[in-house]
Amino acid sequence: MSHTIEVPINYQKNYTIHIGNDIWDHIIEFSSDSYAQRLAFVVIDEQVHRLHFDKISRELGSYFDRVETYVVPEGEQSKNSRQWQRIVDFILKNGAERGTPLFAIGGGVTGDLAGFAASSALRGIPLIHLPTTLLAMVDSSIGGKTGINHDVGKNLIGAFYQPDAVFADTQFLGTLDRGEWINGLSEVLKYGAIRAPEIFDTAASLIEDPGFKPTEAWAELIAQSAEIKVRVVEKDTLEAGTRAFLNYGHTFGHALEKRSGYGNISHGQAVFIGMIAATYASVKLGADIESARFEPFKSLYPIQLQELVPERSALITAMKTDKKVQDGQIRLILLDDWGSPYIYPCEGTQLIEDAWSHAYEKFS
Repeated sequence: MSHTIEVPINYQKNYTIHIGNDIWDHIIEFSSDSYAQRLAFVVIDEQVHRLHFDKISRELGSYFDRVETYVVPEGEQSKNSRQWQRIVDFILKNGAERGTPLFAIGGGVTGDLAGFAASSALRGIPLIHLPTTLLAMVDSSIGGKTGINHDVGKNLIGAFYQPDAVFADTQFLGTLDRGEWINGLSEVLKYGAIRAPEIFDTAASLIEDPGFKPTEAWAELIAQSAEIKVRVVEKDTLEAGTRAFLNYGHTFGHALEKRSGYGNISHGQAVFIGMIAATYASVKLGADIESARFEPFKSLYPIQLQELVPERSALITAMKTDKKVQDGQIRLILLDDWGSPYIYPCEGTQLIEDAWSHAYEKFS
């Protein structure tokens, strides 16, 4: 069974997300309808290249006369200006035209890097996302955000650039390690917190039975999560307002990633801790919710926060570089209730300090 989600983007092109098992026929049909046969670019994560490139090369080679490939080194450390420059060089030196498509195949790092390169080379070439991780399928491949990290903070350089299509083939999840499943689970739980609380129960049952396997039940949860992101993004494509709700837990989480050193803690681990902190802050401001919703999943994130980042003040300093900061105020995404997020401008840092203290207590 496959799932199709139409993504309407105001003032920009619309596109379609396809979710299913072994959907290469759809990918090739779309390519033959959309692009010339002469050339295609592939920017691919090195582990996906190692595990799946024979099939990818064979499938794309069934239509394109020439497929040029750039392999991205694994890990968040690759999401930098040096790798972006190398990909742009690769595109320009291999005969790119404005109609030459680029297939971004991998997780969020590869998708963000490749997307930013596609947006900048020749002022924009066609981009097709083939996300291969749970996190990329439910989050980073959707909505048009591309970019790289900077020493000052995460995702501070980039562009909004919509793909021509997204093809989430759940076959790739069959070789995904447990840690990457858990990494993506955090984003799924985020959708439960901000829009559909029943996701908590669904996810809790799936991690028990069938576990982390690419079943149709997981495909349905991926489709539900992707649909939530699409409906938020279509109302606020450029993150001028309510799209910020998708950052629940992320202001805390991004600071944790930065202060611990990118790659020393996964994005999903950081966001899970961030959601615990944001839930606590929500309760302090009067929300009638309980972080017990996250308890069935906590054992999946065995982190010693005291050892990872000993200084709370350093985390607060890092939060001040968040893109949502306005007039010097840290703005948190909090909840009035499950499924009811809002933006809260912090006049001071006491609430944030208390939330970090709570998180330290939970993960110490």
